[in-house]
Amino acid sequence: MTVTIGNTVIGGGRPTYVIAEIGLNHNGDVEIAKRLIDVAADAGANAVKFQKRTPAISTPEHMRDVPRETPWGTMTYFEYRTRIEFGRDEYIALADHALLRGVEWFASPWDVPSVAFLEELNVPAHKVASASLTDTELLEALRDTGKPVILSTGMSTSEQIDRAIGVLGTGNLVLLHATSTYPMEPEEANLRVIPTLRERYPGVPVGYSGHERGLQISLAAVALGATVVERHITLDRTMWGSDHAASLEPTGLNHLVRDIRIIESALGDGVKRVFDSEQAPMAKLRRVPA
Repeated sequence: MTVTIGNTVIGGGRPTYVIAEIGLNHNGDVEIAKRLIDVAADAGANAVKFQKRTPAISTPEHMRDVPRETPWGTMTYFEYRTRIEFGRDEYIALADHALLRGVEWFASPWDVPSVAFLEELNVPAHKVASASLTDTELLEALRDTGKPVILSTGMSTSEQIDRAIGVLGTGNLVLLHATSTYPMEPEEANLRVIPTLRERYPGVPVGYSGHERGLQISLAAVALGATVVERHITLDRTMWGSDHAASLEPTGLNHLVRDIRIIESALGDGVKRVFDSEQAPMAKLRRVPA
């Protein structure tokens, strides 16, 4: 089974769909967000992804008044979430820029009003963050859009994933294996879950959302058959913010996309054959003919 986002088909042996997760790494600055879209486009990523919240709804009650040190001074966690949230005008500017650069854009809505907000902007797909996998009301709203849904499965049990898929259905769904630690240590990657998910949900494209340092684990996921790779991106890992340390800088994203395409080429079709390029070495080296 395949899923189509914009003009790109995911699954069914197609090239890996690369999502550059901008998330909150724009730090509330539209110009930084545009530069990150440029980074994704220059690297050859298929899409960029943001996060969309209604802070009054999506901010956990126990976190609302927790003080946070920010570049704009000390404020509550709720004030910080409100400070960095983009509105309609900002997203229209970012959508125009993404269109100009030839990449799709969509977001992870964290509450039902954010689904409606993104639908008004006609996004081609929606992403469910791992933290939202158990939010049935949100999943129902996403299902009702009829758009493709990409579901991250970090911090979730098999039973919780089953329940989420029971709400969303499998007809227009992409699953992403993930481990929700930032940054993730290699021993927690558990990449063999990728084929496990593929066997548990036949026909559903399965990919990988990574929060590790470096490229090796994401590239190994492609070798294991990941149809999607999502990685956070940043202009500079030393920037202020919680996700920058687990993000790829521009050169890292360039290398990731380059190496994914090399691996895809190297995987081949699984049919054992003798290549024309082997004929000369065969004539020179094989002592006993077949």
